[in-house]
Amino acid sequence: MTSSTNPWNQVYKLAAGKRRNNTQLTTLRRPDGSTTKDIRETLQHMMEHFVPEDRDNDDTAYHTQARLQTQEPVDTTDDRGFTMQEIRNVIGSLGNKKAPGEDGITGEIYKSVFEIFPRYITALYNGCLRSGVFPTRWKITKLIPITKPGKEHSEDATKFRPISLVNTGAKLLEKILINRINHHVISHDFMNNNQFGFTPQRSTTDAAMAVKNFVTEGLAAGDVMVLVSLDVKGAFDAAWWPAILNCLQASGCPKNLYNLTKNYFSQRTAILSINNIRLQKQVSKGCPQGSCCGPGFWNIQYNTLLNLKYTR
Repeated sequence: MTSSTNPWNQVYKLAAGKRRNNTQLTTLRRPDGSTTKDIRETLQHMMEHFVPEDRDNDDTAYHTQARLQTQEPVDTTDDRGFTMQEIRNVIGSLGNKKAPGEDGITGEIYKSVFEIFPRYITALYNGCLRSGVFPTRWKITKLIPITKPGKEHSEDATKFRPISLVNTGAKLLEKILINRINHHVISHDFMNNNQFGFTPQRSTTDAAMAVKNFVTEGLAAGDVMVLVSLDVKGAFDAAWWPAILNCLQASGCPKNLYNLTKNYFSQRTAILSINNIRLQKQVSKGCPQGSCCGPGFWNIQYNTLLNLKYTR
C-alpha cells in the first residue's frame, strides 16, 4: 500500500529491493478465459497487457494519413540550445532517493557528476538536441508492477499498475525537452483553455469550478444539464505517437525539438524482470507511466479532442 502523502515511496523500495513483498505472483486469466500455467507465462501475459502494440493493419484512412504526415520534414526555426543553468535547474529538481533505471545511477550521483563536469554534461545534451537523437540506452524502460489497492485477489492483469523507471540521464533529457515544448505550446496559445490536467497553475479544482459555473449559468437560464464523465482506459499506454507528432507540427514546434521528440518515439524497449526471469519487448505506442514527458505529450494529443466543435 502507498500513502497519499508519498505514493511513490513503495515504488522506490520495491525497485531498490528494500521491501520484502510477501505476495506471491499468481496465475492470471487471459481475455479468452484460459489461465497462465507458470511464472514465465504470467510475465508474458503481463508484458502483453502493459505494452500494447501499434498495428498498422487496422488503420483507417485517417490513421494512414497521420502516419504519412509524420514523415514530412518540418521547416520551422530551431530553438536555442540548452543553457548550463537550465540543465542545473532540472538536475536540482531530481530526487536523491528516487529509484534509478537499468544503469543504477541515482539523482544524487548525477548531481555530483554535473558539479564536476558541467560543461561536458551541457554539451552532451546540446549534442542530442542538435542531432535530433535520444540515445538508445536511454530508451530502455524498467517496468515495476504495483498491485492496485483492493485488487490483490484479482486474476486479471489490470490488477497491476506498471510504473516505468528510466535512467536518470534520460529523465533529465525528458524534463528539459518537455519543458521547452510546454513553453512553446503555451506561449503560442496552442493549448485549449479547457485543458486543466498537468497544466501549470491549474488543477482539478479549477476544472470542477469551471463545471460549477457552467451549470449555474445554465440552470439560471432554464436550460437542462447533462453531465457525462469518461474514464479513458489505459490512457497513457494508448497514447498514439503519430497523433502527438502531428499536433507538434500543427503547433509550429521548433525543428530541433520536434526531431528530438520523433527520435524519442522510436526503438523504445520495455523490460520486465521477476524471479530471475527477464522479458524484453519493443514499444510502439504509449507514454511510460511515471515518465517526465508523458503527461505533457498526453496533453498535446488530447488537445485535439478539446478543440472539436459540437453541434446542438
